[in-house]
Amino acid sequence: MSHWTEYEFFVRVVELGSLSKAAEAMGLSNPSASRHLAALERRLGARLIERSTRRLFVTDVGQDFYRCCKRALDDMQEAVEAVNATTSNPVGVLRVTASLSLSMQHIAPLLPAFAQRYPNIRVKVVAANRYYDIIDNNIDVALRTRESEPDSSLVIRSLATTRRVLAVSPAYLERHGAPRHPRELAEHRLLLYTYHAPDSLTFQRGDEAVTIPTKPMLEANDGQVLRVAGVQGLGIMVQPMYVIYDDLVADRLIPVMTDWKLPPMSVNIVYQHRRLVPAKTRAFIDFLVEDFQRQDYERRWASMMAGRADRVAP
Repeated sequence: MSHWTEYEFFVRVVELGSLSKAAEAMGLSNPSASRHLAALERRLGARLIERSTRRLFVTDVGQDFYRCCKRALDDMQEAVEAVNATTSNPVGVLRVTASLSLSMQHIAPLLPAFAQRYPNIRVKVVAANRYYDIIDNNIDVALRTRESEPDSSLVIRSLATTRRVLAVSPAYLERHGAPRHPRELAEHRLLLYTYHAPDSLTFQRGDEAVTIPTKPMLEANDGQVLRVAGVQGLGIMVQPMYVIYDDLVADRLIPVMTDWKLPPMSVNIVYQHRRLVPAKTRAFIDFLVEDFQRQDYERRWASMMAGRADRVAP
């Protein structure tokens, strides 16, 4: 095992918290992995990891050495990827995260064409309705709807702006009618997304603003659950356009109170700020931006609301 591979193995041990998991990730047997770690510690003359049959923890010296190794390995990886970029042949594992709805609507449909253009990039999609720490979880690209990030080392690039829309099924509309004013929502069943479900909603119409308290009949941490429940006529959902656009086109859902607006949302790409953005990351970002521009989602979403404004039943 070369010194560089030993360093990589040590970094994997720290990040995975396990010798056996690090060995498996690098295709090593457990006895061989233990010998290599012991050889690294002998060469350095320092104990990097304390381990027993039940637990493993990194020493203070090991933590310092890990940070140095991680920087060196990242720099080396960037150098390799920069060379790959010049040959138009990006390689490696690309880790992408987004909510389930964004993954279904805007990531999964692109993967066949992306794989055809970049056959040497392996994609891992983490569909989760929470925001993973990009650096700690080794994420290359995230698709998100929040406006800012707690880590200033992250780059935020806007793809499109969208509205949150109130929508119902034709069956619900026939049974209960359509609210015309935010205060009328108290008489209806609300379906709200857990992470965007405050105790109140603020609506704007021209210079008029109205804030109403909310008590959802259904609250879910996934927009697809709310979408299905809404299509089945359970109540009035509050969802961003990218979640329910296809249902609006197919008349499975109908927007209501279209003259009242909730605060808009921005669909953003988020990635680590680096001197050299890895070629695999740049390739995926460019591919995603190209798709949003080609599909012109922002204009289509806005046009959908304008076209549906006069079709809501009284």
